Amino acid sequence: MALDRDVFDQLIGTVRRFVAEKLVPREAEVADADQMPADIVRKMRGLGLFGLSIPQGYGGLGLSVEEEVRIIIELGRTSPAFRSTFGTNNGIGSQGIVIDGTQAQKRKYLPPLASGEIVGAFALTEPGSGSDAKSLTASARKKGSDYILNGTKRFITNAPTAGLFTVMARTDPENKGAGGISAFLVEAGIPGLTLGPPDKKMGQQGAHICDVIFEDCRVPAEALIGGVEGQGFKTAMKVLDRGRLTISGMCIGNAERLIADSLRYAREREQFGAPIAEFQLVQAMLADSETECYAARSMVMDAARRKDAGESITKAAAMCKFYCSEMVGRVADRAVQIHGGAGYIAEYGIERFYRDVRLYRLYEGTSQIQQLIIAREMLKEAAR
Repeated sequence: MALDRDVFDQLIGTVRRFVAEKLVPREAEVADADQMPADIVRKMRGLGLFGLSIPQGYGGLGLSVEEEVRIIIELGRTSPAFRSTFGTNNGIGSQGIVIDGTQAQKRKYLPPLASGEIVGAFALTEPGSGSDAKSLTASARKKGSDYILNGTKRFITNAPTAGLFTVMARTDPENKGAGGISAFLVEAGIPGLTLGPPDKKMGQQGAHICDVIFEDCRVPAEALIGGVEGQGFKTAMKVLDRGRLTISGMCIGNAERLIADSLRYAREREQFGAPIAEFQLVQAMLADSETECYAARSMVMDAARRKDAGESITKAAAMCKFYCSEMVGRVADRAVQIHGGAGYIAEYGIERFYRDVRLYRLYEGTSQIQQLIIAREMLKEAAR
């Protein structure tokens, strides 16, 4: 563990109370306004939530993967939009710098990311490239001591409030594969960088995405992560293993919340003169959800511990993200069914979670991409 056990226990208890007392009561407010309250963001900063995974030497908490996943599960017991506020700072918005950044880049950007002074965003997806990330067309052309960026990035989480973008762009136009892609740290507000209007989404109101557009955007050579061209795609892939485990943790937390709400409702709601929890077909739905959630938690904790031990977990992380994102979708569907008509009504919040969790099967690699990764790794292992 990165933290002393007693210190971590205090942290997880504090986060649990924060979720129950400060976040859950304001879920409907955030969803209705599609806005994260400023006082909630301040409290998140005060708890250190923007720097969970950033090393202590740069102002973060420096949690191990297992510790971070356990915290994320607690945060998953409320609307995903809350975690999205600081999630990129701990994952794809900072980990590229942590893993491959120069010392100067780490000193400059990690402390303000850890404190929440700036919000990070990860700009990989484009209008013509999503799952096939290696086909991106955004370009970075070297001109003197600078790079000139051109291209459009799509569906970029936290882009409307981001202060720093990790941007994937092709520095070698002759290399159409991963080796032609580099990663850049681009600060918001510089000439040539503009944002599209926030996209209206199916769910996760309060978490914002939009296009990020680069038109002859000039950035210094010092913005190249690690100072090396052609490493950007590799950096992105390194970041995603940990990211897929934290997404899996959110799926588990959301599932546990849905199961608890469903169990409570089933015990209170009466039909045919008895609580519906006494009906075996309702019990079967509860049992299926509980069993699948337990399986998900077990596999994610195992993968997190293996990651902390230094093992390669590319296959395991893909399996976790695939199973957990599909699992929480099934749990949400059963939750609507157990609640009946109430599950379809906004007042109960179940329909909101039903919409919110659908995104997990899409971002940081769709379920189908996870299947391909798993099979690819299996074939590599068999060949060895």
